[in-house]
Amino acid sequence: MEVTQVLLNAQSVDSTVRKHAEDTLRQFQEQNLPVFLLSLSGELAHEDKPVDSRKLAGLVLKNALDAKEQHRKHELIQQWLALDVSVRSQIKACLLQTLSSPVADAYSTASQVIAKVAGIELPQKQWHELIGSLLSNIHQAHVHLKQATLETLGYLCEEVSPDVVDQDQVNKILTAVVQGMSANERNNDVRLAAIRALYNALGFAEANFSNDMERDYIMRVVCDSTLSPDLKIRQAAFECLVSIASIYYERLAPYIQEIFKITAKTIKEDEEPVALQAIEFWSSICDEEIDILEEYGGEFTADSSVACYYFIKQALPALVPLLLETLLKQEEDQDQDEVAWNLAMAGGTCLGLVARTVGDDIVPLVMPFIEENITKPDWRQREAATYAFGSILEGPAPDKLITLVNVALNFMLTALTTDPNSHVKDTTAWTLGRMFEFLHGSTVDTPIITPANCQQIITVLIQSMNDVPNVAEKACGALYFLAQGYEYVDLQSPITPYFQEIVKSLLTVTDREDAGESRLRMAAYETLNEMVRCSTDETAPMVLQLIPIVMTKLHQTLEAQTLSSDEREKQSELQGLLCGCLQVIIQKVGASEPAKYGFMQFSDRIMNLFLCVFDCRSATVHEEAMLAIGALACATGPDFGKYLPALYKYLEMGLQNFEEYQVCAITVGVIGDISRALEDKILPYCDGIMTQLLRALSSNQLHRSVKPPIFSCFGDIALAIGENFEKYVMYAMPMLQSAAELSFRTSGADDEMVEYTNILRNGILEAYSGIFQGFKNSPKTQLLIPYAPHILQFLDSIYMEKDMDDVVMKTAIGVLGDLADSLGRNAASLIQQSLSCKDFLNECLSSDDHLIKESAEWAKMAISRAISV
Repeated sequence: MEVTQVLLNAQSVDSTVRKHAEDTLRQFQEQNLPVFLLSLSGELAHEDKPVDSRKLAGLVLKNALDAKEQHRKHELIQQWLALDVSVRSQIKACLLQTLSSPVADAYSTASQVIAKVAGIELPQKQWHELIGSLLSNIHQAHVHLKQATLETLGYLCEEVSPDVVDQDQVNKILTAVVQGMSANERNNDVRLAAIRALYNALGFAEANFSNDMERDYIMRVVCDSTLSPDLKIRQAAFECLVSIASIYYERLAPYIQEIFKITAKTIKEDEEPVALQAIEFWSSICDEEIDILEEYGGEFTADSSVACYYFIKQALPALVPLLLETLLKQEEDQDQDEVAWNLAMAGGTCLGLVARTVGDDIVPLVMPFIEENITKPDWRQREAATYAFGSILEGPAPDKLITLVNVALNFMLTALTTDPNSHVKDTTAWTLGRMFEFLHGSTVDTPIITPANCQQIITVLIQSMNDVPNVAEKACGALYFLAQGYEYVDLQSPITPYFQEIVKSLLTVTDREDAGESRLRMAAYETLNEMVRCSTDETAPMVLQLIPIVMTKLHQTLEAQTLSSDEREKQSELQGLLCGCLQVIIQKVGASEPAKYGFMQFSDRIMNLFLCVFDCRSATVHEEAMLAIGALACATGPDFGKYLPALYKYLEMGLQNFEEYQVCAITVGVIGDISRALEDKILPYCDGIMTQLLRALSSNQLHRSVKPPIFSCFGDIALAIGENFEKYVMYAMPMLQSAAELSFRTSGADDEMVEYTNILRNGILEAYSGIFQGFKNSPKTQLLIPYAPHILQFLDSIYMEKDMDDVVMKTAIGVLGDLADSLGRNAASLIQQSLSCKDFLNECLSSDDHLIKESAEWAKMAISRAISV
C-alpha cells in the first residue's frame, strides 16, 4: 500500500476523502498488523516524505501502543509483545534513526513513540541497549540529535517506573540531562529539552537528592536556569522548582532563602508566564505544609516520618507583601466568561493557601493593605483589597475574623449594589460567599447573619442576581452558602420568610437569555437545590409548588424536534439540571410525611418525564435522570413497582454502559435503591438484573470504580428477596471471594490505591452483610456455612493489615455480628478459633467513633448469643 497518500488523505478537509482514508488505515491495521506498523515507522523515518504524513504516521503508531482505558492498554501491550522480534527490531531501528532528523515534528513524534515502546519492553527486561544508545547520542555534536534524545529521555522517564531502571543508568541519565541544562550548552533548544527532561526525571532522582553534593549541583543548575535570557528556559526551570517543592520538600531547607530571592525578583519583574510559575512554587510549598500540618496536627516528634520546616511562616513578612502587590495587576478587558489565569488570580490563590498554612498570623499583615485600598478611586485598588479579604477567610480562627467581618459586611453589601465597576462587584459577591461559607453556620459561635441584617443581605443578593452574568453567578453562590449555613437548623431559620421570594428570583435567573454565560444557569439551579435541601418543614407547601414548575420546564426540553449537535448538548445539560432539581425536591418531600402525601399526585407524571428523557438519549442513559429515579423509588416505596416494566430496559442499558462508567455505577446504585423500596416485589426482575451484574463483573472492560457498588448491590438484592437469593449464592460468593483476595494483592501501592482498596472492601462487606441478614431465620442459612471460614479469614486479614478506614471498620465489625447472628452456633466455633476477632472486637468497643462502638456492641451480643446456644 502507498501509505503516504493515505496518511495525507486522512488529514483532508474533505470529509469523504478523510473517512475513506481512515477506514483504509483501520483495515490495514486489522488485516496485517506487522506490515502496518513497519510501514508507519518507515514513513516516519523517511526524510523524503512529507512532514504531515510523517507526523501522522508517528501518532498512529503511538496510538497502536497505548490507550487511556486500562483494558485496551493491556490488549495493545500484549499485541506488541506478540509481534515477531525481528519486526519489533526493525520498527525500533526506524524510530532511533528518526531522532537524527532535522524535522522537529518527525523527531519529536519519534521520541514519544520510543518512550511508549520502552514503557512496554523495559519492564519485560527487553531493549536493554536503549538507554546506552540514547546516552551515546548526547555526546554527538549534532544539535537536533541532542535535542531529540533529551526529549526522548524525558518522555521515557514519564512512561517508565523508576524501579525498572538501575541506579547506574539513572545517574547517567541525570548527568546527561543536567549537563544539557548548564550554561556550557550554547544551544537554547537543547537546554530547554534538557530542563523539560529533568522535570520528567525528578521521580527517578531520589537517591541523587539524598546525596548533598549531587543535590547541590542539580539545584544550582536549576536555579541558574531561572536566570536565563530565554523566556521558555526560565519558565521550564521554575516548573522544575515547583515539582521539586512537591517531591523533595524535605530537602529544600539549604536553598529556600536563595529561591525566595529568585522568585521575588521574578514575580516583580519578569514576564507573566515565568512570574506565574514563581508564584506556583510558593503555592506548592503551602500545599505540602498544609498536608503535613493536617496529618500531624503540628505535633512533631523524633518518630514523625515527615517534618514541617515552616518555610511559609519564615517567609511570611516578605511573601505576603509580594503577593498583595500582584493583586493590583488585574486585566481590565478580561472576558469574564473565559477567565484566563493571570498574576492577580495566582497571587490571590497563593494568598489563600498561605492563610490556610499559617492561620491567624496572616491577618495583621493583610489588613493594612485592605484598609488602605478599599475606598480608593482606582477600581484595581478596590478590587485588590476585596480579593485580599476574601482570600484570607479560610485559615484563621473565626474569632480572629468575626469582628472584621461584621464591620466589612455592611460595606460589602453597599459596594455590591453601588460600585460602578463590574470587576469589583464580581469580587465583592465572591467575598460575601466566602464569608457565608467559612464564618456562618453551626460551627461558628457568633453568627454574622442575624434577624436584623438578614433582610438587607437577601435583598442585595436578589438585586445582584439581575446584574451582568458573572456578578449574578457569584450572587447565586453567596445565596448558596447562606442557605447551607442553616442546613442543621430544625427551628425557623432567618431566611425562611424569604424562601418564596428567593426561589422565584432564582427561577427568573434560569430563564435569562444570557443565563448560558459565566455558568449562571447552573449556579442558579445549584442554589435552588440548596435552598430546598436546607429548607424547614414550614416551607414544605412551597417546595411542593415547585414540582409542576420544574416539570413544565423539563417537558419543554422534550418538545424540540430537530436539533443541531450544539443545541442537543445544551438540551441535555438543561435536562440534567432539571432532573437534578427534581431529585432534590423528591428527597426533601419524601422525608416529610405531610409533604409526601401531597407529592404522590405528581409521581406518575414525573416518572413519565424521566422515561421521555431516556428516550431522547437513544443509546445512553441520562445519569441525572437515573439518580432522580433512585430518589423517586425511596420516596414512593412499594408503589414504585408499577414503574418497573417500563423502566427495566433503561436499567439494562445503564448496566451495559461500560464506556460511560459513571452512568453504569449510578444505575447499579439505583437498583439498590429500588431493591430497598420494593423488597420482595423486585423478585421477577432479579434474574435479569443479577445476570447483568455478574456479566459486568466478568468483563475486562468494566472500570474498577463500578465493582464496589455492584457488590453492595448484591447485598441490597439479598436483603430484599431473602432466601430467594439462594440461586445466586453459587455465583455471587466466589466473585466476592476472589475480589477479597485481589484487595490484598493491590493494597498499599499508593494513597489512591489504599482509598480504592477500602472502598472495594466496604462493597464486599456490605454484600456479605446483606446476604447474611437476608437469609437470617431461614432454614436455607445452611447454604452459607461453607463460606464462613473464608469470610472470617477476610476479616482477620483486614484487621491484621491495619490499613482500613473507619467506614470499613464499622462495616467489618457489623459483618462479624451478622455472621454470628445468622449462623448461630455454626459460626461460634469459627469465631473462637479466629486469629484476631477478639482483638478486633475489643478495639472497636473502645473506639471514639460512636457508630463503630454501637456496631461492636451489637456484634458482641450476637457472638455471645451464638456461643451460648
